[in-house]
Amino acid sequence: MAGLFKRLLTGSTQTKSGFTLRSKPTMRELIQAESEIGGNLFGHIPTGHHRQFFNLDRHTWVWYEEWLDDKGKANNTTTRYEIHENGILKVQDGKQYYYIEGEELTNLVTAIRMYYEQVSRDVYRRDPSTGKLLTV
Repeated sequence: MAGLFKRLLTGSTQTKSGFTLRSKPTMRELIQAESEIGGNLFGHIPTGHHRQFFNLDRHTWVWYEEWLDDKGKANNTTTRYEIHENGILKVQDGKQYYYIEGEELTNLVTAIRMYYEQVSRDVYRRDPSTGKLLTV
């Protein structure tokens, strides 16, 4: 969404998820608002879980999830999807990196499309197809 940062509306904005942006939000606040929307794209978030999905830069998407296990121990996982000329590389600590394909690739592309549409509308108040400001 880096291109949308330059076209950010001024004035207080509240996302559908309830996150309120100041009149001149910081990059961190924008990423937080976007990641809230992204985290909810994949359905209900179970109690005790926290999920984020966001676009870090032109070539990187991040999926982060944290939760408590049955014994109350904190767990988390971070997955980066790096866009390269020859495919999308899935990067996770402690695991083999690989280029995604098939259903996993289709699901990521669908999530990115949904993310872009919802973030454009809810955070930046722009039509995702045209980039034009939405009217109230």
